[in-house]
Amino acid sequence: MITVFGTGTGAPPGPDELAGAELVVGGRRHLDAVELPEGAGRIVLGPLAPALDAIEEYDGKDRPVVVLASGDPGFFGIVRALAERFGPHRLDVRPGVSSVAAAFARLGLTWDDAVVVSAHGRDPRTAVNVCRAHPKVAVLTGPGAGPAELGAALRRSARVLVVASALGDPEHERIERVSPAEAAERDWGTAVNVVLCLDETRALGPVRTLAGAGVGPAGWALDEGDFAHRDSMITKFEVRALALARLGPRPGDLVWDVGSGSGSVAVECARLGAAVSAVEKAPDGVERIRANAGAHGVFVDVVHGTAPDALAGLDDPDAVFVGGGGRELPGIVDACARRARRTVVVAMAALDRVPAVRAALTGAGFEAGGVLLQSSRLAPLPGDVTRLAATNPVFLLWGTRIPGGTAPLSREGVAL
Repeated sequence: MITVFGTGTGAPPGPDELAGAELVVGGRRHLDAVELPEGAGRIVLGPLAPALDAIEEYDGKDRPVVVLASGDPGFFGIVRALAERFGPHRLDVRPGVSSVAAAFARLGLTWDDAVVVSAHGRDPRTAVNVCRAHPKVAVLTGPGAGPAELGAALRRSARVLVVASALGDPEHERIERVSPAEAAERDWGTAVNVVLCLDETRALGPVRTLAGAGVGPAGWALDEGDFAHRDSMITKFEVRALALARLGPRPGDLVWDVGSGSGSVAVECARLGAAVSAVEKAPDGVERIRANAGAHGVFVDVVHGTAPDALAGLDDPDAVFVGGGGRELPGIVDACARRARRTVVVAMAALDRVPAVRAALTGAGFEAGGVLLQSSRLAPLPGDVTRLAATNPVFLLWGTRIPGGTAPLSREGVAL
C-alpha cells in the first residue's frame, strides 16, 4: 500500500506510523518534521513525475511507501495524481485538517456555505470571478495567483481578504485581514496557504441544507413580475430564456449586461453563479438593478455610465448581453465583441439594426446566428374563456467566437 498522511496543519506522523516504510516522499518542510525509519529512501517533492516514477518502482516490488502532504491530501491534493497512476485501491489515505477548514476555524466561521476554488497552476480569472460573485470564498493560492494578484483584480469590490500564511506552523503562522488594495501592495512571499474573500455584509447568511454555494437555482427565466421595472422596460422571460442558454453563465465566468435596464438578465446570470457587471446610464435604473439584485440575494457590480465608454475600466468578459435599439447599438456591440472571450448576445426590436449588429459580430471573429422571437401568452377574458395575447416581436442575435479566429482585445487594445 501507499500510505498518504495529511500534515502541515496538525501534528506530523510519529515513528510508529512511519515504521516499515522503505520510501518517504514529501515536501522539504514535511520531511524535516518527521523521523525517517532507518534505511528508508527520501524524495523531496518538486516536479511530480519523477516522484511518481520512484513510487511506482517501490510499489511494483511491494515495498511500502509513505507520502506526506499538506492538510487533507484528498482536497485539491496529491491523492488525485496518486489514484490516477496507481488506482484508489492502492492508497491508504489518512487526512489531516485542510487549510481551508483551518483558516475558517481561526476566524470562528462555518464554511459549509463557502465556495472553494484553487488558483494553483490555473488561470486566476476563475478564482477572481468566483470571489466577485459569492460572499464567502476560499482561494488556494499559487505562484502568480496569490493575495497581491487577487487584491489587484478585486480593487473595485467591497470585499475583505483574510490571508492565512503557514497554517499549522507554530512559529510562522499568520492570519491577516486586509482590503484588496492593501493586499495588492504587499509582497507576501511563498508561505501563503489560503486566502478567504468575504463580503461581510452577506457572509453570515442562513444555514444551508447542501454544502457549498455552487448549487444552481430551482428555475430561471423568471416572470417579469419578479423584478422591479419601469413601463414594461424589461427583457421578457421568453427572450431571457434563450439569451441565458446562449450566454451560458456559470461559476468562474464574468458576464457583462450592457444597457441593463431593470437588471433582469444580470440577476439571472448571477443566480447561476457568474460574476456580473451591469452597465446602465439612467440613475434610477442603477438603483433599480441594485434593488433587484438584493431582492434575489445575489451581488451585481453596477456601473453607472454610457457604453462603450463605461466599459473601459472593466475586466474582459466571458459573455456579454446587450439590450436596447438606438443608433449607437452596432458600435456598442462591436466594442463588446472585441473583448468578449466566448459569446455576445444582443436583443433588439428594430429590424433596421439587424444587418449592422450581425456585421459587428462577424467582424470581431464570431460566428453569428439569430432568431425572431414572437410569442403569444394565455390571457383571461370575461366569461371564463382564454385568448392569446401577442407580445412584441424581438430579434435575438448571438455570436460565438470561432476557434482560431480573431483574438479578443483587452481594454488596452492588446490581443489576448
